[in-house]
Amino acid sequence: MATITAAMVKELREKTGAGMMDCKKALTEADGDMEKAVEFLRKKGIAKAEKKASREVKDGLVEAYIHAGGKLGVLVEVNCETDFVAKTEDFQNFVHNVAMQIAATNPIAITREEVPSELIEKELNIYKAQAKEAGKPDHIIEKIAMGKMEKFYSENVLLEQAYIRDPEKTVKDYMTEIIAKLGENITIRRFARFRIGDE
Repeated sequence: MATITAAMVKELREKTGAGMMDCKKALTEADGDMEKAVEFLRKKGIAKAEKKASREVKDGLVEAYIHAGGKLGVLVEVNCETDFVAKTEDFQNFVHNVAMQIAATNPIAITREEVPSELIEKELNIYKAQAKEAGKPDHIIEKIAMGKMEKFYSENVLLEQAYIRDPEKTVKDYMTEIIAKLGENITIRRFARFRIGDE
């Protein structure tokens, strides 16, 4: 049995655009053989999803999800390429599940690129100060802070969060599966979350 390293998973992700768990599974199935793993993902249709990412999304749905007896609500816009896909049950379920995810986890942004730079700087400074306080040597403080920043992204960035209905995969992994299944590019465009009493 070949050892599946993080570097192998990363390489396969870059080649196929498939999610981390899918890549890990493919490499395990292929006993570490990169070409066989790519083939495995192609057969499942997951590798094609990334190829669709450049296609224009002009249709879609806006979903309103109200929770907790009207005390919490989410509006989310998810785009796809055609009206045909927008009307499918799979797409509608995806949009609904994304709205529920936002209600449950209160993300800051959809992607890490959308997280305000001043917030990133503030968090990094806190993590560095904590590491210094804990007596960590200077040369590893930066490393510790970056590691904590990754955790921050996985908790606060929608696409990087663990998917509430299946925590083994991220929201991005879930979206990739839907793209592969429906054969169209899909993007989560924007959202707003309202909670009674929140500023």
